[in-house]
Amino acid sequence: MTKTILITGATDGIGLLTAKTLTAEGHNVLLHGRSADKLEAAAREVGGNPETYRADLSLLEDVNALVADVRAKHDTLDVLINNAGVLKVPNTQTDSGLDVRFMVNTIAPWALTVGLLPIIPKDGRVVSLSSAAQAPVNIKAMRGEQQLGHNEAYAQSKLALTIWSKELAREHPDGPVFVSVNPGSLLATKMVKESYGMAGNDLRIGADILRRAAVSEEFANASGQYYDNDTGRIARPHPAAADRAHVAQLMAAIRELAGA
Repeated sequence: MTKTILITGATDGIGLLTAKTLTAEGHNVLLHGRSADKLEAAAREVGGNPETYRADLSLLEDVNALVADVRAKHDTLDVLINNAGVLKVPNTQTDSGLDVRFMVNTIAPWALTVGLLPIIPKDGRVVSLSSAAQAPVNIKAMRGEQQLGHNEAYAQSKLALTIWSKELAREHPDGPVFVSVNPGSLLATKMVKESYGMAGNDLRIGADILRRAAVSEEFANASGQYYDNDTGRIARPHPAAADRAHVAQLMAAIRELAGA
């Protein structure tokens, strides 16, 4: 069955390869990227004249516009893959003073997911890229009131994403499926090359698990779960994800910062 699938950060790396894989299987893939030129190149590489959507996920107004654009063109979105993310950035604060790493990795995908939920069916899926790197969230840092190193911010932002994915599953027990996925450590993405100066592991490892999480029956009952592709199984995220006080504080901050 052909599904309509939106992939953020689809102009390179895991996102692009996942888009090519799903398109080859006959799905209708919508590509998101920040650069118009890269989107055009990605569309040519994916083939089939896919729809493209340009938005800077560090800007909440761009996220809201992306929601509006997708909903204007589609009554149904079967799968949302929150793939876009950042680690090292030249400027760690947005114009509004928020931490860019948290904005792109945590708040933007939350706002995009919540905004698109009305058109995602009960049997649809929201797949969000987590990481093996996870750490308890410093709320002041997420607000931009305290500076963190790149690795610290990345690990915290990814646990925050993992937590909100689990919380949305708890709030929507009848669906869609919300699952967070560590696609595999140190894959050959631009992020890994720029941050660690290494080639990285085969991107197909990450693209395969995203395809499976998006469309295979394997993940039909995985809502609220965290899948660790390093171990190849459902796993427990960082223990802070089970700390209800920490979760409540985080979710309140995410909703506030996303304008929800």
